[in-house]
Amino acid sequence: SPGCDGILGSNSTLDTCGVCGGDGSTCKFITGTFKDTNVPIGYHKILEIPKGATQISIRELTWSPNYLALRNRAGKSIVNGNWAVDPPGKYEAGGTAFIYNQPSRDEQEGESFTAPGPTSEALDVYYFIASPPSSDIPGHVPNVPQQEHGPQRSVPSIDSVPQTNPRGHPVERHLVPPPQARPPPPPRPAGTLQRNVRIPPLPAPPTHYWPEQPQFFWRRAGNTPCSCVSRSSLDEVSEEECDLSNKPFPQEEACNTQPCPAFWDIGNWSVCSRTCGPGIQHRQVLCRQIYANRTTMVHPQRCGHLPKPNVTQTCQLRICSQWEIQSNWSTCSVMCGVGQRTRHVRCISSQGDEVGDGECSNRLRPRTNEACDMGPCVRSWFHNEWSSTCSSECGMGIQRRSVFCLSSSASDESQESCGGTKPSDMRVCNSGPCERIVKWYTGPWSECSADCDEGSQRRDVICISKLGTEFNVTDPSECAHLDKPTGLQSCNAGSCGSRWFTSPWSTCSQSCLGGLQVREVRCLTADKSFSQLCDLDSKPDEKKTCNTQPCSAVLDENCRDRYHNCAVVVQARLCVYAYYKQACCSSCSHSLQRTRASENR
Repeated sequence: SPGCDGILGSNSTLDTCGVCGGDGSTCKFITGTFKDTNVPIGYHKILEIPKGATQISIRELTWSPNYLALRNRAGKSIVNGNWAVDPPGKYEAGGTAFIYNQPSRDEQEGESFTAPGPTSEALDVYYFIASPPSSDIPGHVPNVPQQEHGPQRSVPSIDSVPQTNPRGHPVERHLVPPPQARPPPPPRPAGTLQRNVRIPPLPAPPTHYWPEQPQFFWRRAGNTPCSCVSRSSLDEVSEEECDLSNKPFPQEEACNTQPCPAFWDIGNWSVCSRTCGPGIQHRQVLCRQIYANRTTMVHPQRCGHLPKPNVTQTCQLRICSQWEIQSNWSTCSVMCGVGQRTRHVRCISSQGDEVGDGECSNRLRPRTNEACDMGPCVRSWFHNEWSSTCSSECGMGIQRRSVFCLSSSASDESQESCGGTKPSDMRVCNSGPCERIVKWYTGPWSECSADCDEGSQRRDVICISKLGTEFNVTDPSECAHLDKPTGLQSCNAGSCGSRWFTSPWSTCSQSCLGGLQVREVRCLTADKSFSQLCDLDSKPDEKKTCNTQPCSAVLDENCRDRYHNCAVVVQARLCVYAYYKQACCSSCSHSLQRTRASENR
């Protein structure tokens, strides 16, 4: 069974202080006995139960005609209040449930209050004296726990609790006759219990003025707020007329005192009974009810109005399965040295069906790869087969093959050479005696003769002779017995459409210093009619400049060359000297004009 911490097998229990797994050091035991015999008829406070008290027990030592009473700190009566006797039973107060026991006289046992606690607020225990003889009442309030946000509190001995004068309760005083005028109540018959006894209220006091009492007093009727009334007329007056220090405190009245309905408390599911395959899970389902702000387990009949949740259910963590080796080991991944080899395994169910690998235990999975050693690696010459054709169609030729030095390990990339003599990578071959043959040879087709529409293409067709590897152009008559390929064919460059046509350039308008030449540009169709469909971006220019050189001055008739080799003087750039400039005046002058014209461009 679970301990007080809710864990199965923990064996944790509550200590005397109500602490789970505690050692009883967080609380202290307090006890006392009320022995005052000189008390009048009425209510007398004998004990204060502090907040946090547990295992509370207040008892009369023997039977008496008096009663125990219980109030909260706000003055609200909980048991045997307002001069009335309540039946024995369970009463909720201060966050716990008090059991009020009221034995008969034959049992010779006194009344008692017991409660498990802890209390959520301080409570006051009163002794309701209905008959003058006294009784000894032990007050037993053990285990006051240490408070988390305050010092440890304790209940003082009942001998030291100050007694409350009954006259300090004016409301109660008006509900019963004066003690001198009230005879002691008759003893309760043996074997019977007094239930819900209400002392009838006295008639209203005379409405005359009492000199020793104030003229105005506080009156409270039912659940209405207190009001200040005149003692003579009993009419309500302003609160300022009454003594505010004597205004009764507001009293609280319990509401929703009916117990909360019972409910099913559902625990967590246990682990599955089987690690694979169908199993069963269990959980705890208890009927609980809240009493005094605490949840208590009650008989399942209390939850009969609710459907009971299932306490078991089927479960399956995974299907029962095992590993199966599907194939043998593969060949080693290398021809020499250390490599890897693999095999396939699969997870199958108990029915033989293949399932996901997650259904099988990874710890028991057979190995799917392992190392393999193919021995030391060596380097050797490798070659392919000889080529199937000879390099010559006739006569002597050559056959070739590829020869490589390779290691038996594919990962070995060293450049070391192989031992021994390298095999030959070519050999002589003979395709038989050569014979002279003739055939037509055709060249490539020329471009189409027309830019658009229909045109023609031409190609060369010649007769050649071949002897071995020798080619010679021979007379076409030797190829006459062969079908001669055509050397002319038609071609179509596409539809002409509209195109730009231009006239020749005109004569330049000036002989020097930049003139202008013009020509006519027209867009014409294939039938030479005007069109507007030509591409304007490709339209040829209609004007251009010409004769941009500067005009040359008229040479003086005396400026002429006196030597026949003045051209050499110009080429040697000797015109800069005065002698040559004068001796070859015409050649130097024309050279200077040409130089200036080129600079102006």
